[in-house]
Amino acid sequence: TCNASAAGAAAGDGSNSRPVVLSPLEQRVGGICKTLTNFFPVWVVLAAVVAYHNPPLFAWFTDQHVTKSLVFCMLAMGLTLTFEEITSVFIRSPQLLLLGMVLQYSVLPCIGWAISRYWGLSASLAIGVALVSCMPGGTASNIVAYIAKGDMPLSIMMTTASTLMAVFTTPLLTSLLVGTLVPVNAKAMFMSVVQLVLAPVIVGTALNQYFPQAVQRVRIYTPFLATVAVVLIVGSMISTNVAVVSQSGFTIITAVLCLHGCGFSLGYFISKALGLSDKVCRTNSIEVGMQNSALAGVLARLHFPTEPMTVVPCVLSACTHATLGSLVAGWWSSRLQAEEQRQQV
Repeated sequence: TCNASAAGAAAGDGSNSRPVVLSPLEQRVGGICKTLTNFFPVWVVLAAVVAYHNPPLFAWFTDQHVTKSLVFCMLAMGLTLTFEEITSVFIRSPQLLLLGMVLQYSVLPCIGWAISRYWGLSASLAIGVALVSCMPGGTASNIVAYIAKGDMPLSIMMTTASTLMAVFTTPLLTSLLVGTLVPVNAKAMFMSVVQLVLAPVIVGTALNQYFPQAVQRVRIYTPFLATVAVVLIVGSMISTNVAVVSQSGFTIITAVLCLHGCGFSLGYFISKALGLSDKVCRTNSIEVGMQNSALAGVLARLHFPTEPMTVVPCVLSACTHATLGSLVAGWWSSRLQAEEQRQQV
């Protein structure tokens, strides 16, 4: 998913200004919003199931709403950043960040290419799988990394850097992976990513930079609102493609499961083989396994309008990586808590 629900919830305070004093009501509402945001995977899966069985519930959420919601998610991410933090992303721990970017834009694209060619998918579904594999990391990975007790600064840096790099890497990789299936207008896709990702992130960052006090108050609610936006995006895409999802069936579900399962696994074991700490390995696993599926869905609708089934892998991806990520994070968290308890005894 675009999954900007985690932006702010896990990223913390994006400015160095003095924290604002929140009223008791704001604190209560903020606490409720944070709790609801933490159940992000539940809402995504629930939206997919409800939209499949009762499409009219989401029929009102049109393509225009989907695009505006994605822009809002990217704006929410920008509200957690300052321009100093964006530049420091490429300076702080550059070797770990570089490795993360290499994993992000090599592991899943390679798996996506293999699945799109050899899984027995139709051309439309193959395009969708390849498109998902070329996306930057989803910001929900930040909250999943938090649950898994991962390296939070690294997680946030990787999400930020991969999102900024997506302006160039997503059109390039999509052309390489999908270009042999159908023609891809890399220039048009570049402009789409600039408009959908880079511009709102920069606007959000500027607001946080120059109006930090006001943004701190707004940021209490943006993670929850972004969660709602992602849920509506997933519901809308499922509701308008019920017949397509039904026809796709077992083959595309297993393909998407394999894509993200391999992403989580290879992200962890490649990092482990390089001798990195378990904390960094968990972080890389989550960042590689979780993609910005909502961005993939919007790009699929914009650039492959004659291939309606292209959006199906994007929607299934949103449900799959949110669920897998939460399950893996929960398992890691419980295992680490058990180890801590044993050490205390």
